[in-house]
Amino acid sequence: MSEPLPQIVGRKPVKEALERGDVPIEKVFALQGGRGLEDVVGAARAAGVPVQFVPMQRIDAMARGLTHQGVVALGSAVEYLDLHEMLDLVAPDYDAVLEKAPILVVFDGLEDPHNVGAVLRSAVAAGAAGAVVPARGMAPIGATAMKASAGLAPRIPTARVNSLVVALEAIKERGYAVVGAAGEDDAVGHTAFDWTQPVALVIGSEGSGLSKPTRKACDALVRIPMPGPAESLNASVAAGILLFEAVRQRKS
Repeated sequence: MSEPLPQIVGRKPVKEALERGDVPIEKVFALQGGRGLEDVVGAARAAGVPVQFVPMQRIDAMARGLTHQGVVALGSAVEYLDLHEMLDLVAPDYDAVLEKAPILVVFDGLEDPHNVGAVLRSAVAAGAAGAVVPARGMAPIGATAMKASAGLAPRIPTARVNSLVVALEAIKERGYAVVGAAGEDDAVGHTAFDWTQPVALVIGSEGSGLSKPTRKACDALVRIPMPGPAESLNASVAAGILLFEAVRQRKS
């Protein structure tokens, strides 16, 4: 069983951790309407860490009796990279992308940390080379996601980005085909799509799927045929099926 990830409580400890950069931080929670939090919020934004303003009850619950001064930081299971740093690590240039044909996994608003962890587990098992997550609107890669990933979450280089659409355009410029998992009848069947090329697979949220801007940024949409009465698959199950279809095609 994985150990709970650390929480840092209090203005000075959180600010110092953000400035040092030696502790991976998922998110900073700050008191709604709290005074004197400008330095901490500024340090979080300078470090690229999202800030969420929440009521006192939420801060109290997270701090578990410790003196928090209106600030709690949630530790992360992964150390986030800059997008281009991650892409360079995977394949440094266009020619290398075409030669290696990496698979990237992109998260578009998954809200359940169990699903986030399960997708990361499948991504590592399928040999995906990198992951991209949005800074906001997604479940944290914290203790729950870490456990659901069977401890594998840190094994895949992960970039955190402020704009998913901008990130997808940068990924396309590197030579990747951006393909979104969708349920539309006019989407390409998952076995008919060419997974042997460099691919960035985008997984949408559990309820609404891909957001409209993300869908528009995709080069193609793929669907998994479902002859039964279910309207959709769990996001992590769908990701696993698509990733291992890519493995199948690359092995054949």
